[in-house]
Amino acid sequence: MAKFMKMLNNVSRSQAVYRHSRISAPELQPGHYAFTLAICREPGRSQEELARELCINKSTVTRNLNYLEEHGYIKRHALPSDKRQLSVHPTEKLLAVIPEIRAVSDDWMTLLSEGISEEELTIFNSVLARMEARAREITEAQE
Repeated sequence: MAKFMKMLNNVSRSQAVYRHSRISAPELQPGHYAFTLAICREPGRSQEELARELCINKSTVTRNLNYLEEHGYIKRHALPSDKRQLSVHPTEKLLAVIPEIRAVSDDWMTLLSEGISEEELTIFNSVLARMEARAREITEAQE
């Protein structure tokens, strides 16, 4: 199993290198792509919700969002229901680059799954989804 985790990490790191070399927004670093995609998928969600979705601690979320805000990719606003919570919104600058990020991500998946049958991908996705759900259960129980 340890080898399995190493392989998943290597695939993830390879994806980061691939995307970074093909996306024209030089300020965006590989760690920012998950944030940008999540923010554009559901604009206005809180930083806490982003932390939960991405399985990243709150301080890392804050640090990355500070960077994205400083570079003009997002804006944050206090939630009307709780002024201590911030909602995160994409700017026009992020909305302009998000189609490129999605296209490069789609290209990566096409290249990565080349030579793998639909049946194999379906089984792999099913097993991986169950493992992800279990991982979330374990980490949520620790909080």
